[in-house]
Amino acid sequence: MSQAPCQVADAALRGRLIAAIRFDERGLVPCIAQQHDTGEVLMMAWMSREAVEETLATGRVCYFSRSRGGLWRKGETSGQVQRLVDLRLDCDGDTLLALVDQHGVACHTGRRTCFFQALRDGELAAIAAPEADPEALYGR
Repeated sequence: MSQAPCQVADAALRGRLIAAIRFDERGLVPCIAQQHDTGEVLMMAWMSREAVEETLATGRVCYFSRSRGGLWRKGETSGQVQRLVDLRLDCDGDTLLALVDQHGVACHTGRRTCFFQALRDGELAAIAAPEADPEALYGR
């Protein structure tokens, strides 16, 4: 079941949440993305003030890519979009939880979640198979 994206039209309300966030010295805050209806933890990425603002304004999750040095709109290359259902701030104000409606896979490896490695029989093993071909998603 697809959930309508959460958008906060009122800039003052967006500003209240943003003012409560404790960004690090680089101006970033970690954000955990979790599937809103199943509780599945999908990924962790960084958000800047601008990424939080855009996410709240549009309802489409936007992160800050440290490798690209700029905004990264989830799914802009792969089509694997995240729609915001709710954005929550932890008790210390230094971590966000984005409850999302994930369309497709969340991980660049083609897996549903980035958390697919675990110790099994004394070895680090992949416990989930890719659901999509990364080359088809990203052209690499």
